[in-house]
Amino acid sequence: MAGTPMAGTASAGTGTGKADARPARWRRRGRIARHEWTVAAVLAVALAAVMTWPALAHPTTSLPVDWGDPTLVAWGMAWDGHALLTNPLHLWDANAFYPERYSLAFSDSLLGYAPAGIIGRGLAAALLRYNLMFVLAFALASFGAYALARQLGALRIGAAIAGVAFAYAPWRAGQITHLHVLSSGGIVLALAMLARGHGWSFRSGRSGPLRPGWVWAGWAVAAWQVTLGFGIGLAFVYVMLAGFVVASGRYGYACFRSRRVRPANPRLFWANLGGAAVFGAVTVLMSLPYVQVAHLHPDNARTIGYIALFSPHLTDLGVAPKGSWLWGSLGAGARASMRFPDESSLMPGLAVSVLAVVGLVFSAWRPRWRIALAAGALAAAALALGPNLPGGGNPGYVTLFHVLPGWDSMRTPGRLVLWVSLPLGLLAAGAVTAALTRLRPAPAAARRAWPRRAAGPVVALLVLAFVAVEGVTTTPYGKLPQFSLPSGSVAEPMLILPLKTYLDNLALVSTTDAFPRMPNGASGIVPHSQDLIVSATRNFPDAASVAYLRRMGIRTVVVLAGEPDLSGHVIDVGKPIDGLGITRTVVNIPATAYIYHLS
Repeated sequence: MAGTPMAGTASAGTGTGKADARPARWRRRGRIARHEWTVAAVLAVALAAVMTWPALAHPTTSLPVDWGDPTLVAWGMAWDGHALLTNPLHLWDANAFYPERYSLAFSDSLLGYAPAGIIGRGLAAALLRYNLMFVLAFALASFGAYALARQLGALRIGAAIAGVAFAYAPWRAGQITHLHVLSSGGIVLALAMLARGHGWSFRSGRSGPLRPGWVWAGWAVAAWQVTLGFGIGLAFVYVMLAGFVVASGRYGYACFRSRRVRPANPRLFWANLGGAAVFGAVTVLMSLPYVQVAHLHPDNARTIGYIALFSPHLTDLGVAPKGSWLWGSLGAGARASMRFPDESSLMPGLAVSVLAVVGLVFSAWRPRWRIALAAGALAAAALALGPNLPGGGNPGYVTLFHVLPGWDSMRTPGRLVLWVSLPLGLLAAGAVTAALTRLRPAPAAARRAWPRRAAGPVVALLVLAFVAVEGVTTTPYGKLPQFSLPSGSVAEPMLILPLKTYLDNLALVSTTDAFPRMPNGASGIVPHSQDLIVSATRNFPDAASVAYLRRMGIRTVVVLAGEPDLSGHVIDVGKPIDGLGITRTVVNIPATAYIYHLS
């Protein structure tokens, strides 16, 4: 017993072993609080709160001034939670675009955010939910890219540069109102987990221990990313599929050469096979409603000519969006010739691009990984040009448009620049890691060489600060107009006129307390039924329009007085309604509105 002096100290003083239980628990908590991943996560959230300000200044009343997509997304997240709690079997049959089916699939569903949608009801909760997810989307993107770079062998500052460059690339300023595009953190986090599970490093190849649990987690996070939608998720699905096919091919070849079928690590094998099966099942289930929408609305199918309108040109990779604080003004002339400048201004960042070029020749990564990263960035840039790639995008985006399932649903090829930012950030991390490693003095000379030892990190931190400054945006926020109907004043299904205007988005997000069925809605898919309603209600209220709406099942019509439709036509709310069998009341919501009760 002399060799185990600590055997009896746990119960000293009490004889029960409880004396040191609390200190040990606190020590564990302290280690967790000081752990690199905890610190990185906290810093990522703090940086996101600063970089997205004023998103959290008035989170229950304001949104980015472009209220189109933010209000649509805020409504969508609210509907996801509401439907899962009340009628999950009809999740995809949202209250918008009545009486169309699968209307949630008219846009990216952001179903992965449904747990947040379960909490709270009404407009204030919808806006708060949107602003919190908006900030956390940036935080997860920077944290995920940081974790990926660290797993691949980058030093902390190098990994931080990769994380910030990925999450706050200048091109994201053009997508600032598209939460479904900004929500890319699951992509890099899944790749980081898979790399950790396989023990992969760009510095030494497979060098770490194999962790099947991390492989399961990586596939699970990848599946969650797909539930956010296919706007950026479709390309991710094909990246994961390509990786799985290549890995399977290598495994099959190794089995053939060794004439051994049994996997060397069964747990890792089954983790990959099972995880890929789960990922594939989620992808298929998520795609089914979108396939139905494509079948029911073939007139909304994308064409090459249509996609070309939203596609950038090669020089646009060096142009920053208007919302970029540092570079936006310099690209004003180039943006003037763009039809959709926010979709075509694709600058990934000056600092990360320069560091990536340096990283091709001077890096901590093995040469083959540098070549692979550079090839991936070039391929992604070529695909991002869509049909505007020299040669008409064939081979390139147009080839995939005709060959790969689902690829013809992508309207904006420029969003593939995400896959340019990621390899550029990793190349930059490799260059910074190599520089800091080279400047690190030997232990014996560390005390005498402290100026040299400090110079590298200081310069790297200055580069990190510049990368962050490049990501600062100037998107203005504003208070969302109120649109609240008196309780009990309307019966659903209801129609708000004029249709196909900004009022559709405002009506959707403002009715997230009750979710009444309504033909109003806004998305990339515009059903033919909306055009029919617009035509039928042009002279509302008259006998023909009232009869048409009654056949649809509409029970209430709300007309915003003085609001023009897309053609400039204004509904005459003073028209007599005698003999139509309807009643009319006037309310302020706060603008003057006329409520017509059809039944």
